[in-house]
Amino acid sequence: MLIYFYISIFVELVIKMTSFLAEFWEETFDCRLNGSVNTHSHGSDNFFDRQPCKGTEDLNDVYSPYSDVTQLRVSYNIYKAVYLIAYALQDLSNCKVGKGPFLNGTCADPKNFKPWQVSQIMALGEKVNFDQNGDPIAYYDLMNWQRAPDGSLNLVKVGFYDASLPGHSLVINDSVIQWPLGKKSVCSSSCPPGTRVVRRKGEPICCYDCVPCTEGEVSNKTDSLECSRCSADTWSNTARNLCIPRTTEYLSYYEFMGILLCVASVFGACLSLFIITIFISYKDTPLVRANNMELSFLLLAFLAICFLVGLLFIGEPSDWLCRIRYPAFGISFALCISCLLAKTAVVLMAFRSTLPRSNVMKWFGSNQQRASVLLGTVKICFFWLLTSPPHANNNTDYHGATIIKECVPGSEVGFWSVLGYIGILACGCLLMAFLARKLPDNFNEAKCITFSMLIFFAVWITFIPVYVSTAGKYTVAVHIFAILASAFALLFCIFVPKCYIILLRPEKNFKKKMINNSKNS
Repeated sequence: MLIYFYISIFVELVIKMTSFLAEFWEETFDCRLNGSVNTHSHGSDNFFDRQPCKGTEDLNDVYSPYSDVTQLRVSYNIYKAVYLIAYALQDLSNCKVGKGPFLNGTCADPKNFKPWQVSQIMALGEKVNFDQNGDPIAYYDLMNWQRAPDGSLNLVKVGFYDASLPGHSLVINDSVIQWPLGKKSVCSSSCPPGTRVVRRKGEPICCYDCVPCTEGEVSNKTDSLECSRCSADTWSNTARNLCIPRTTEYLSYYEFMGILLCVASVFGACLSLFIITIFISYKDTPLVRANNMELSFLLLAFLAICFLVGLLFIGEPSDWLCRIRYPAFGISFALCISCLLAKTAVVLMAFRSTLPRSNVMKWFGSNQQRASVLLGTVKICFFWLLTSPPHANNNTDYHGATIIKECVPGSEVGFWSVLGYIGILACGCLLMAFLARKLPDNFNEAKCITFSMLIFFAVWITFIPVYVSTAGKYTVAVHIFAILASAFALLFCIFVPKCYIILLRPEKNFKKKMINNSKNS
């Protein structure tokens, strides 16, 4: 009983102090509180005729505009406006020079401040700003009427508009939107990302076709009117809705084909050096001395260089590598063919010079042999590099999704001039070998040179159409294969038979035996 007494006193005290709350309670539940000081009446309703309030009333059981908390945006905006002015004026009056929010810590003049100087962080953490005209930055909630399972309708926030956001002011969460179901009348469905809208002629504007974007173009929006072109280093994905980085392609040292060609190049160079070692060890034997030992050493050295030139074609191309690659290929092969030409010409002229009043040998001494090696390839390469040098290039024309890193000759005339010059030397060498076919075998390498030149021509005649018709790393691989095949043909046709006699048939490597073979032939 004592507790009830205290509670009744407390309620009466609260009612007296909060007459507004008492009036709200009485009007909402149509009852009369004990000790109420309200004497109001509405129309024929007499306040004193109402039943006493029981104390079991519940605000959840009745509707009142004063207790509706579903639409607080308007009241909250009023709250922000009032408190914003109050806090702003308080901050302006309490601002200390040197600690102000503006440039160099300055403060605004409380008696003459600008609208844009008002910026206050509210209690809920929302930052309120004004523009240069004193207007607040636009912010709107995007609401969606949605039907609940019990049939009631509710407003659900599905996005917002914030003018302060850069670029994308409107933010929508499509996953929470509830679209009205039922019948709908449309001519064409929406075009998904990866396609573009193409209007149908003679039909309403809502009738259109969805055309997929072409390769290299994308559209990432629904009902896009046009497709955007991807940048130079990107390409469209399969769905045509995203640009992805292009893959790069070149003949690498780490792939199987590159490793195989590297091994073949190094093996050929080592084999050439090994044969040089054999020839040096047996330099005093008749077989080595009878075949122009000096030019044989030069030819083997140039063949080793030819094998190593193939390594320049492997790896990621660069401008300096391209400028070295083509001249090195042209000069090394020209020197090899020139050595063969000189060897054949010396033997041929040596026998022709035995005729009366023949002075041709004076044109093919040791100095002339060295001079015959240094032919016009250097001049061709020099003018090539001077006018339009080779350079690295990113080729995107062959396959759109792939960037082919390649070396382009720069000047097609320069590239084909080098090949043509090598071809002229090879034709001259083949002609000389044909003229020397009837000379004694101990001096004559004509058969070996003829066979090697036939292989050389077969390789390079096959190379030309393949080189022109392919692109990417396979073109480079074909070029390296042609270099290696030609070099191996010269090495095996000319020097391997001599090594066979030197190492395995030494009984044939005597002057007397060679003279007898010469007489028998």
